[in-house]
Amino acid sequence: MLKILDRYIIRKFLSTFFISIILIIAIAIVIDLSEHLTKFLDNHVPLNLIIFEYYANFVPYYTNLFLFLFVFISVIFFTSKMAAKNEITAILTSGISFFRLLLPYFYASFVIAALSWYLGNFVIPPANKKLVKFENKYFYKTSPYSSRNIHKQIQHGVFLYIQYFDSRNNVAHIFSIEKFVHNRLKSKLFAKYARWDSVKGKWIVYDYFIRNYHKTYDDLKFGRSIDTAINIVPKDLESKQIDITTLNLPQLKEFIKEERLRGSENINNYLLEMYKRTAYPFSTFILVFLGVTISSKKQKGGTGLNIGIGLTLSFAYIFLMQVSDQFSIKGGMNPLLAVWLPNIIFTIIAIISYFIFAPK
Repeated sequence: MLKILDRYIIRKFLSTFFISIILIIAIAIVIDLSEHLTKFLDNHVPLNLIIFEYYANFVPYYTNLFLFLFVFISVIFFTSKMAAKNEITAILTSGISFFRLLLPYFYASFVIAALSWYLGNFVIPPANKKLVKFENKYFYKTSPYSSRNIHKQIQHGVFLYIQYFDSRNNVAHIFSIEKFVHNRLKSKLFAKYARWDSVKGKWIVYDYFIRNYHKTYDDLKFGRSIDTAINIVPKDLESKQIDITTLNLPQLKEFIKEERLRGSENINNYLLEMYKRTAYPFSTFILVFLGVTISSKKQKGGTGLNIGIGLTLSFAYIFLMQVSDQFSIKGGMNPLLAVWLPNIIFTIIAIISYFIFAPK
């Protein structure tokens, strides 16, 4: 059962947090509207589409984007005010331990973390899909469904390369298929271009040659056109598959499974996206613990000093997130470690802060 103290802290926490989020989203909408107003007017976008197709899908993304930052700031703000009024001192001197004081914070954190996890995995992906469609239609007026330099493993030991794919005509330019057996190249098909035949359900390659590699000799075969039987269809080549922010969690897992099979060079990017959707909501607990620790003792600088410390740590966390991502994408760091590294480092910082700042 929640005690009066628990309900008091939870109410303070959630009310401060949601008011902060509402304010920042309102500011974000105003800034975005000022930036895109000319495009809305020039393209004669109906008001109902601006509200229900654009901003209705804009809000969930930015809510989740700012969520962990404003959890941290909210905790520091209202806890500092409680400390300034000697409420924290009164609570602790009444016999309640510091860790018991943390319980209502963690109850509220669980609500926010669960909301963030659900938004990130099941609400934001379909919202992003609608948002991207809207932007491509009214802002960029381009099709997102063209790809360059496609490398895929379409089945075990069989690799496909396409220099450029035009989805409007389903034509793949500079088309090649390589077959390996026991890590040795056995055959290669190269064609000037390939076209998808929707009636046959096959790719037809044009101006091709096939080279088969044998132990003592190679043989070549040239031709004007030939059918292929590769296990891939045009939609698998469209660049929309790379926009993984539009995939919910089950779709993302299935997509990663397929990309592993095809030997995608971007697999770390996809894994980063999947792991972030759990690691970032979990960071709520770490940042709340850190926020309570550094703001529960009455400071000479008051609430302003604590908020300054909180903002500094928040930007340090964001910077660390970006750096660890780049280590994974370009430096080969394990994606799981890269995503959780900021949480690990800030857990250590939170523990050290407890021994330095927390009231005893």
